[in-house]
Amino acid sequence: MEMADLCAAAANSEERKVLATVVYVDGHAYRKEGALMLLGEQGSIWGSISPGCLESDLLACGETVLRSGKIERVPYDMRPEDDFSWGENIGCGGLLHIVLEPVTGELEQVMHEMHLRFLAGERVMLTRRYDWDSGTAEYELDGMAELQEASPWPEVYSRAYEGKPRLILFGAGEDAMPVCRLAAGIGFRVTVADWRKAMLTADRFPGAELVYGFPAELFALLDITSSDYVLLMSHQFQREKEFLALLQDAECAYLGIMGSRDRTARLTQELAMPMALYSPVGLAIGADGPEEIAVSIAAELIAVRREKQLVQPKGAARYEVSRNSARSRTQYAHGM
Repeated sequence: MEMADLCAAAANSEERKVLATVVYVDGHAYRKEGALMLLGEQGSIWGSISPGCLESDLLACGETVLRSGKIERVPYDMRPEDDFSWGENIGCGGLLHIVLEPVTGELEQVMHEMHLRFLAGERVMLTRRYDWDSGTAEYELDGMAELQEASPWPEVYSRAYEGKPRLILFGAGEDAMPVCRLAAGIGFRVTVADWRKAMLTADRFPGAELVYGFPAELFALLDITSSDYVLLMSHQFQREKEFLALLQDAECAYLGIMGSRDRTARLTQELAMPMALYSPVGLAIGADGPEEIAVSIAAELIAVRREKQLVQPKGAARYEVSRNSARSRTQYAHGM
C-alpha cells in the first residue's frame, strides 16, 4: 500500500492506529526506504514492511506507542552477523530503522487532509520534524523539501506523495478482468470504459469505475490528463481507431495498445501519437493466455510508473514508425 491507501484507511476506520515508516535502510531489505504501513490497536494491518516476519513485533511496539502517545524508534538489524542474535533468523541481510508515530492530533488531521487532496488528484509534500528527546513530531504540508543526507535517525524527513494514478481500460472483455484486478493490486485506480453496457458490471470489475459510452462520449466523460495511464484492449479495430483519433492531441503518462505491431501501425496510421506509446503491450516474458498477459502488462505499468528503462531480452524487436506529423517517429517496445 502507498500513502494514499493509508490515508484512506486512517480516514475511514475508527480503530486507533500507528503509522510505521522505514526511514533508513542499509543493505538488503524487503521494502525500500520510505515504505509505510498502518498498525491498528485491534491487530489490523494496512500495508507491509516485511514479508511478515516483523509485523507481529511491530504490532506489539505499536501498542506501546498508543499507550504513551510518543513516537518510537525501532531498529531491526538482520545482517548476517546479527541476525541470529535478534532471534528470528530471517536472513534478509539488512538494517532497517522504522519510526512509529501515533495517528492522533496533528498527524491525524494531516492524514485526513492528504486523503481529501489525493481524491482530488493532488501531489502532496509532507515534512516531518522529529524531536527524539521528547518523542514528538511536527508536520508540514507543501513546504520545501529539506535536502539532507541519509541518516540512521533523521531529524527532518521530507517526501512527496501522490494519489493513485488512474488506469483507463478501453474495453471490458474477458482479458480486461485480470488486468483490472492486478492493476488495482499494484496501486492503480482503475476505470473501465466500453460501449457494451452488458459487459460493464461490478461483478466483472469489482472496485473499478465503470463508464459507458461510444468513443466520443467516453472521451468527453473521462477527461484524460497527463497523469493517466490508458490501455486499449477492446479488440474492436474501428472503435479503437475512433478513440485514438480523439486521444492524439491529449497527453497521458502511458498509452498501451493490445495487439500486434502491424495492427497498431494500421490503427495509428496518419495519427500523431504520443511518444509514450507501448505496443504490443506488456513486457516480453513469453506470456500466454489472459492471466499471464495481465502479469506482463502489470509489470510494464510498474516499470513505467517507477521510471525504469524497459530492457528487452536479447533478440526482442524494437522499431519505429514514421508519421506525417510534428511528432514524426513513435517508438514501440516489443511486448508479449
